[in-house]
Amino acid sequence: MPLIKFTKMQGLGNDFVILDFEEYKKTNKTPSELAIKLCDRHFGIGADGLIIVNPEVKNTDIGWIFYNSDGSIAQMCGNGIRCFAKYVYSNGIINKKEFSVETKAGTIIPTILDDGKVRVNMSQPVLNPVKIPVKVENNLNFDLKVSDRVFKANAISMGNPHCVIITEEDTKNLALKYGREVEVHELFPEKTNVEFIKILSRDEINLDVWERGCAITLACGTGACASVVASILNGLCDNKVKVNLPGGQLVIEWDGSKDNADYDVYMSGGAELSFVGEVCV
Repeated sequence: MPLIKFTKMQGLGNDFVILDFEEYKKTNKTPSELAIKLCDRHFGIGADGLIIVNPEVKNTDIGWIFYNSDGSIAQMCGNGIRCFAKYVYSNGIINKKEFSVETKAGTIIPTILDDGKVRVNMSQPVLNPVKIPVKVENNLNFDLKVSDRVFKANAISMGNPHCVIITEEDTKNLALKYGREVEVHELFPEKTNVEFIKILSRDEINLDVWERGCAITLACGTGACASVVASILNGLCDNKVKVNLPGGQLVIEWDGSKDNADYDVYMSGGAELSFVGEVCV
């Protein structure tokens, strides 16, 4: 079995195995197979997802290949893109602090800040039910029935689908109890990430997340973005919001409104090196 070099990084406890393209090419496995093997917390390195640096792009500075820990492909990952940005900049793969990344959610623009954090232009939220996708006519405050409950749900895509549920109850318990059932609900043909949020003030919310293909995680960057967009569209928050997740805090900015949603979402937060090593695959 080939021995390959890897880097482990985390953003608010949402952790990722990162491979250079040359290391990936040493293996005889698909990205999906590698993700399942490397992300396993008992028999592998352990992570929420696998990121492969992809230099073979034409219209952006760099690209990435991203897979969830269960081997499923993901269009976007907010914490992952911050870790990726920090990795390619710190390792000299990219020599400028603001650059473009090709993803399956389109072109994403991260910026390395002077304090070491990463601010990312996450592009515009998708509110069209067909494009999210979700099988409802109105993506805001629709009834979502799961087992013994009916939730008022908000469907938003940040390049990947999200179901945001605003509640006064314990968000952690709701995510644990209902996250999986909402993820695979028939209204979401591509499954969905699930966010249970509690509004603390006009500029702060709490969030617990059940991620599509990962289950409970400590943080979800795209989920934080979708949650703030949903909060603003429901008139509950202002345009700059602190999002408290189990793994830490993100700051999300969106100048959109119910009358005009054509604004990009900006996410700011940390990304840290955990360790580097070699692994047999």
